[in-house]
Amino acid sequence: MKFKVFIVSVFFVCSVLPCISLAQNKVVVIPLDSGNCDCDQIPTVTSANGRVWMDRNLGAYDVAKSVDDHRAYGWLYQWGRLPDGHEIRFSPTTTDLSDEDVPGHGDFIMSSSPPYDWRDEQNDHLWQGVSGINNPCPAGFRLPTLAEWQTEIDSWTPKNSAGAFASPLKLVVAGRRHRTLGEVHAAGSVGNYWSSTVSNGQSLNLYLSSSDAYLDYYPRGHGHSVRCIKD
Repeated sequence: MKFKVFIVSVFFVCSVLPCISLAQNKVVVIPLDSGNCDCDQIPTVTSANGRVWMDRNLGAYDVAKSVDDHRAYGWLYQWGRLPDGHEIRFSPTTTDLSDEDVPGHGDFIMSSSPPYDWRDEQNDHLWQGVSGINNPCPAGFRLPTLAEWQTEIDSWTPKNSAGAFASPLKLVVAGRRHRTLGEVHAAGSVGNYWSSTVSNGQSLNLYLSSSDAYLDYYPRGHGHSVRCIKD
């Protein structure tokens, strides 16, 4: 298997990677089906509503072949953080909250008291649009809003994880990482996808299961999937 890797890091030796493109400090792993390498192309799909999305979750090895395809799960981000290693499913953990927008390490920051955020004090503006301070998506992409997720849900039949996978987005039930325990839960049965929308110290999340697809607010200390939409 060959990979296309979009990355900016002084710690990587570029010559050992088959293809590198600079994507505003983001990491996007994209397996290649052939030896061709177009470093400027982010694979996308167009939803039933005409919006252009990345064709997989950030960190996924491949486009999903089934709703519980583990190769399509990807990483689990704490809301508002850059890709710094914390998003890897079994990264180290710490209970030391960050007082900066960029913690300066790759540990998953656990929080056991309200508002259950990795950052102290909270910042609502970290994932707002393509120019968001810590936007984790490649250049030209961003987190979807509440309204954009709702529009997608409205197009699914049925309105559950099966409908989400049957859509052009092929969303998967990648599970979530718990804000207090640091453990990955419900992989293969539940999907949680962040949005950029915030309210009262929490952030909107798309929840998927075999029985439901709906929008809800979650504490930002959880690790959830990210699917980027083109601006």
